[in-house]
Amino acid sequence: MAKRDDTSPPQPLTKLAAPERVAAFRTGLSAESRAAAYLMAKGYRILAKRFRTPYGEIDLVAKKRDLVAFIEVKARASLDDAAYAVTPRQQARIVNAAQAWLMTHPDHAEFELRFDAILIAPRRLPRHLLAAFDASA
Repeated sequence: MAKRDDTSPPQPLTKLAAPERVAAFRTGLSAESRAAAYLMAKGYRILAKRFRTPYGEIDLVAKKRDLVAFIEVKARASLDDAAYAVTPRQQARIVNAAQAWLMTHPDHAEFELRFDAILIAPRRLPRHLLAAFDASA
Protein backbone atom coordinates (compact mmCIF):
# COMPACT_ATOMS: atom_id res chain seq x y z
CA MET A 1 0.00 0.00 0.00
CA ALA A 2 1.35 3.42 -0.96
CA LYS A 3 2.13 5.79 1.85
CA ARG A 4 0.39 9.18 1.67
CA ASP A 5 2.76 12.12 1.32
CA ASP A 6 1.87 14.58 4.10
CA THR A 7 2.82 17.52 1.85
CA SER A 8 0.12 16.70 -0.73
CA PRO A 9 -3.18 18.54 -0.40
CA PRO A 10 -6.06 16.58 1.07
CA GLN A 11 -8.63 15.17 -1.33
CA PRO A 12 -11.71 17.41 -1.57
CA LEU A 13 -14.76 16.12 0.25
CA THR A 14 -17.86 15.57 -1.79
CA LYS A 15 -20.14 18.49 -1.07
CA LEU A 16 -23.65 17.39 -0.22
CA ALA A 17 -26.55 19.60 -1.20
CA ALA A 18 -28.67 21.03 1.58
CA PRO A 19 -32.02 19.21 1.94
CA GLU A 20 -33.97 22.35 0.99
CA ARG A 21 -31.97 22.66 -2.25
CA VAL A 22 -32.63 19.02 -3.11
CA ALA A 23 -36.35 19.55 -2.44
CA ALA A 24 -36.39 22.69 -4.62
CA PHE A 25 -34.59 20.85 -7.42
CA ARG A 26 -37.11 17.98 -7.29
CA THR A 27 -40.01 20.42 -7.23
CA GLY A 28 -38.58 22.14 -10.30
CA LEU A 29 -38.19 18.87 -12.19
CA SER A 30 -41.74 17.86 -11.31
CA ALA A 31 -43.09 21.25 -12.40
CA GLU A 32 -41.21 21.07 -15.70
CA SER A 33 -42.64 17.59 -16.34
CA ARG A 34 -46.17 18.83 -15.59
CA ALA A 35 -45.63 21.83 -17.86
CA ALA A 36 -44.32 19.65 -20.71
CA ALA A 37 -47.29 17.29 -20.43
CA TYR A 38 -49.66 20.28 -20.39
CA LEU A 39 -48.06 21.73 -23.53
CA MET A 40 -48.19 18.39 -25.36
CA ALA A 41 -51.91 18.13 -24.51
CA LYS A 42 -52.30 21.57 -26.15
CA GLY A 43 -50.61 20.35 -29.35
CA TYR A 44 -47.03 21.50 -28.78
CA ARG A 45 -43.99 19.36 -29.49
CA ILE A 46 -41.19 19.63 -26.94
CA LEU A 47 -37.89 20.38 -28.70
CA ALA A 48 -35.69 20.76 -25.61
CA LYS A 49 -35.82 20.47 -21.84
CA ARG A 50 -33.45 22.26 -19.47
CA PHE A 51 -31.32 23.72 -22.28
CA ARG A 52 -28.21 25.08 -20.57
CA THR A 53 -25.90 27.76 -21.91
CA PRO A 54 -23.24 29.95 -20.31
CA TYR A 55 -25.88 32.72 -20.33
CA GLY A 56 -28.66 30.85 -18.56
CA GLU A 57 -31.07 27.97 -18.88
CA ILE A 58 -34.32 27.57 -20.76
CA ASP A 59 -36.72 25.22 -19.01
CA LEU A 60 -38.61 24.17 -22.16
CA VAL A 61 -38.43 24.89 -25.87
CA ALA A 62 -41.65 23.93 -27.63
CA LYS A 63 -42.94 24.13 -31.19
CA LYS A 64 -46.46 24.44 -32.55
CA ARG A 65 -46.88 24.93 -36.30
CA ASP A 66 -44.58 27.85 -37.26
CA LEU A 67 -44.05 29.02 -33.66
CA VAL A 68 -41.15 28.28 -31.31
CA ALA A 69 -41.84 29.13 -27.67
CA PHE A 70 -39.13 29.49 -25.03
CA ILE A 71 -40.86 28.67 -21.78
CA GLU A 72 -39.95 29.50 -18.20
CA VAL A 73 -41.61 27.20 -15.66
CA LYS A 74 -42.19 28.53 -12.15
CA ALA A 75 -43.54 26.50 -9.24
CA ARG A 76 -44.59 28.32 -6.10
CA ALA A 77 -47.21 28.04 -3.35
CA SER A 78 -49.63 30.16 -5.42
CA LEU A 79 -49.95 31.09 -9.08
CA ASP A 80 -49.46 34.76 -8.18
CA ASP A 81 -46.20 33.97 -6.36
CA ALA A 82 -45.06 32.00 -9.41
CA ALA A 83 -45.85 34.93 -11.73
CA TYR A 84 -43.80 37.37 -9.63
CA ALA A 85 -40.85 34.95 -9.66
CA VAL A 86 -40.08 35.64 -13.35
CA THR A 87 -37.86 38.67 -12.74
CA PRO A 88 -36.52 41.08 -15.37
CA ARG A 89 -32.97 39.82 -14.76
CA GLN A 90 -34.12 36.26 -15.33
CA GLN A 91 -36.01 37.31 -18.46
CA ALA A 92 -32.80 38.80 -19.90
CA ARG A 93 -30.90 35.56 -19.20
CA ILE A 94 -33.63 33.53 -20.93
CA VAL A 95 -33.52 35.83 -23.97
CA ASN A 96 -29.73 35.38 -24.18
CA ALA A 97 -30.07 31.61 -23.79
CA ALA A 98 -32.72 31.59 -26.53
CA GLN A 99 -30.29 33.32 -28.88
CA ALA A 100 -27.74 30.59 -28.12
CA TRP A 101 -30.38 27.90 -28.78
CA LEU A 102 -31.22 29.51 -32.13
CA MET A 103 -27.54 29.56 -33.11
CA THR A 104 -27.39 25.80 -32.54
CA HIS A 105 -30.74 25.27 -34.30
CA PRO A 106 -30.63 27.66 -37.29
CA ASP A 107 -33.44 25.76 -39.03
CA HIS A 108 -35.84 27.34 -36.49
CA ALA A 109 -34.55 30.92 -36.83
CA GLU A 110 -37.27 31.89 -39.32
CA PHE A 111 -40.11 30.73 -37.08
CA GLU A 112 -42.23 33.08 -35.02
CA LEU A 113 -40.55 33.30 -31.59
CA ARG A 114 -42.28 33.81 -28.28
CA PHE A 115 -41.33 33.89 -24.58
CA ASP A 116 -43.95 32.20 -22.41
CA ALA A 117 -44.25 31.24 -18.76
CA ILE A 118 -46.07 28.32 -17.23
CA LEU A 119 -47.05 28.78 -13.61
CA ILE A 120 -47.44 25.77 -11.35
CA ALA A 121 -49.05 25.69 -7.89
CA PRO A 122 -50.31 22.84 -5.73
CA ARG A 123 -53.86 21.67 -6.43
CA ARG A 124 -54.20 24.09 -9.38
CA LEU A 125 -54.14 23.56 -13.12
CA PRO A 126 -51.03 25.01 -14.77
CA ARG A 127 -51.45 28.56 -16.11
CA HIS A 128 -49.85 29.20 -19.50
CA LEU A 129 -48.97 32.86 -20.00
CA LEU A 130 -48.53 33.45 -23.72
CA ALA A 131 -45.92 36.11 -24.55
CA ALA A 132 -45.20 36.62 -20.85
CA PHE A 133 -42.27 38.85 -21.83
CA ASP A 134 -40.40 39.86 -24.97
CA ALA A 135 -36.82 39.98 -26.19
CA SER A 136 -36.45 43.64 -25.18
CA ALA A 137 -36.46 42.59 -21.50
